[in-house]
Amino acid sequence: MIVRIMGEGQVKVADSHFIELNKLDDELLDEMEGGDQEGFRRTLGALLEAVRRLGEPLPDDALEPSELILPPESASLEEVREMLGDDGLIPG
Repeated sequence: MIVRIMGEGQVKVADSHFIELNKLDDELLDEMEGGDQEGFRRTLGALLEAVRRLGEPLPDDALEPSELILPPESASLEEVREMLGDDGLIPG
């Protein structure tokens, strides 16, 4: 799957990592629903780090369709909440 991290670029992540990323997404959604700003910040950082660690960056000039778009690490809980609605970052 191709993941875009807003402000950074695209990363190709093997589908075999979906379960790990989805677990972090579920945690992030719970923290958003509960208004847990500290937990949100920690889990968003962990999700972005996992994508960077597990994936291979695509060249800057590559324009592949992204199956998943993640906010930048600097995004606030409110900004991400507006982006997502109730769907979470990773389609289930």
